[in-house]
Amino acid sequence: MSPRPVPEHPPADLFGRQREDRAVRLLHAVATARLTWSTIVNRRALEPIVDDRRLLLEVTDRRVEARDEDVLSLRLQAPDRAKLPRWRPGAHLDLELPSGRLRQYSLCGDPSDTRGYRIAVRRIPDGGGGSLEVHDTLTVGSALVVRGPRNAFPFAVPGHGSPATALRFVAGGIGITPILPMARLAHRLGLDWSLVYTGRSRDTLPFLDELARFGDRVRVRTDDEHGLPDAADLLAGVRPGAAVYCCGPAPMTAAIAAAVRDRGIELHSERFSPPPIVDGQPFEIQIAATGETFEVPADRSALDAILDRRPDRPYSCRQGFCRTCRVRVLAGTPDHRETVLTEAEHAEGDMLVCVSRAAGGRLVLDL
Repeated sequence: MSPRPVPEHPPADLFGRQREDRAVRLLHAVATARLTWSTIVNRRALEPIVDDRRLLLEVTDRRVEARDEDVLSLRLQAPDRAKLPRWRPGAHLDLELPSGRLRQYSLCGDPSDTRGYRIAVRRIPDGGGGSLEVHDTLTVGSALVVRGPRNAFPFAVPGHGSPATALRFVAGGIGITPILPMARLAHRLGLDWSLVYTGRSRDTLPFLDELARFGDRVRVRTDDEHGLPDAADLLAGVRPGAAVYCCGPAPMTAAIAAAVRDRGIELHSERFSPPPIVDGQPFEIQIAATGETFEVPADRSALDAILDRRPDRPYSCRQGFCRTCRVRVLAGTPDHRETVLTEAEHAEGDMLVCVSRAAGGRLVLDL
């Protein structure tokens, strides 16, 4: 199912008493419809969007966004420049790269731009090849298929889906990509917000010019100028009742999660790496359709092992909550390490291969 289009500004609450006047009754009906719509939007703002539509897009612009030239932004548009599916801050696209790799990149443009998507990709030499392929092969005019938009990091606007009284955004390096549209919307709505943006040096940080427009709401702190950050620095001034949106390296998000625990602070986070594997044991996977069998080492996920052989398999969060990588187990006993699938889904054989493993022996999977 495609996500409902969401207005850029959450609709205002409307109140009033129905009267006998025909015009007033009509206005009341409109108000009631808008309140219903607002309720749906607010509820959905807290839910991940999973959209399996596939779109053929082309690269219409490439820009270097960091002075070290390791961050590149791409503008993607339909070949006929038709309107694209709407999205909300925090959403990402799944790119089907020419090699067959499937990679996820956050949307970092403006949701009100209905004719184009913008993503930004940091070149990572040892990152599995996806970023290198984007940098080296996706030139202006290149065509590719994308899936989505999907949203596993939704922004709940205070007063419209969140009880928070203030917002603190924390971005580490390329983690600015999902945060930037959130900050832009918070500013447009006149909310109480601030952003701490951290990285190795200013040369490595993309979109500094765009963030400069927000003045002292944004604090840039770099390792070469201020040393390595700690949670106390990143959360300075955050009080109970606030919401924190954090995206960046796993150690940073883990430190912030530990710091806000039991402080009455709402935390939303996304990291660009899977969680560490705890108490992993090796096991085997057999693909039912072909009989191919391979081992999953103790320190790797089932998803990683599958992607070595099937690089086009869909996945997204790699952390066990978006359900994109769900597969059906035909034989064997899974060790479920997520909390989003129901007992009925487990009983039917569903498994999230990004975090779950085998409870010993072999799993036969329907891929």
